[in-house]
Amino acid sequence: MRLDKYLKVTRLIKRRTVANEACDAGKIEVNGKIARASYDVKVDDIIKITLGARTLTVKVVSVSEYATKDNAADNYIVIDGQ
Repeated sequence: MRLDKYLKVTRLIKRRTVANEACDAGKIEVNGKIARASYDVKVDDIIKITLGARTLTVKVVSVSEYATKDNAADNYIVIDGQ
């Protein structure tokens, strides 16, 4: 699944266009490297999101095409969030 879609489906970022813009601005890192929106997310990837002064680091546990509000957070584990 594309990185921008994964961020939206898991509700880490509210809209896919915002996720796409964050990737283009270099605010999303995967495994320590700045990632493009088209990056193919895999299990065990470490995603670091920097929006403003806030940084969130998560580990991908599963990749599913659809997620409800209740189970969206089951797709990742928060490693570090400030």
